[in-house]
Amino acid sequence: MTTALITGSTAGIGAAFARRLAADGHNLVVVARDAKRLHEQATELHDLHGIEVEVLSADLSTEKGIKAVEKRLGDRTHPVDLLVNNAGFGNKGAFLDVPMTDELLMLKVHCEAVLRLTSAAVSGMRDRRRGGVVNVASVAAFVPRGTYGASKAWVVQFTQGAARDLAGSGVRLMALCPGFVRTEFHERAGMETSNIPSWMWLDADKLVAAALRDLARGKTLSIPDPRYKAISGLVKLAPRGALSRVTSSTGRKYGPR
Repeated sequence: MTTALITGSTAGIGAAFARRLAADGHNLVVVARDAKRLHEQATELHDLHGIEVEVLSADLSTEKGIKAVEKRLGDRTHPVDLLVNNAGFGNKGAFLDVPMTDELLMLKVHCEAVLRLTSAAVSGMRDRRRGGVVNVASVAAFVPRGTYGASKAWVVQFTQGAARDLAGSGVRLMALCPGFVRTEFHERAGMETSNIPSWMWLDADKLVAAALRDLARGKTLSIPDPRYKAISGLVKLAPRGALSRVTSSTGRKYGPR
């Protein structure tokens, strides 16, 4: 039986990955900061699906937290076959309004943790000639959106570059770029969402199902909804200056995730 490790597993997209992978018969390692929620999640998934669920409480904005997950991923006697780097957060406010400490924490979680955990997982996967990594980015990666968008753009570029380097190794890497998903993400960041049209909201479970199909097909980039695929295509054609004006006026109130 294969094992999947999911960061940020207790809510939103991470919880949807945990539900789907457990239902498919994968053992899990669930990672988040809140130990109580992790144990509740582990008990529920074990009772529902009869799979083994290992709990790892770790804060990926800290060196200690990253090292703890690196160590688990490097365990060759209990290998991880699928890594889902989902942990992330948003900051409310424009550039220079957000404290530098918060900006740096975001980069640590979105970039440093993703780099280090991907490297820790892929090393063993390459030796076994099988495995997969899903790095959760955002459609915000494709527009000028300050630190959040820049960090997610880095995730996309890193993932696709690493996938190219590992071609033929049996290891698949994919950047997942969701749009607006009904999760705790925006509430935690204090972001206003009342102005977002209802058609822009995605269901986390459907998003995960589409993402796993894309991973199985060998895609290195997944935008798992026709609406957002169309929007991303239009973004590529739009003048950069126009995008900057639009995102500077609306993008600070809320952000896709």
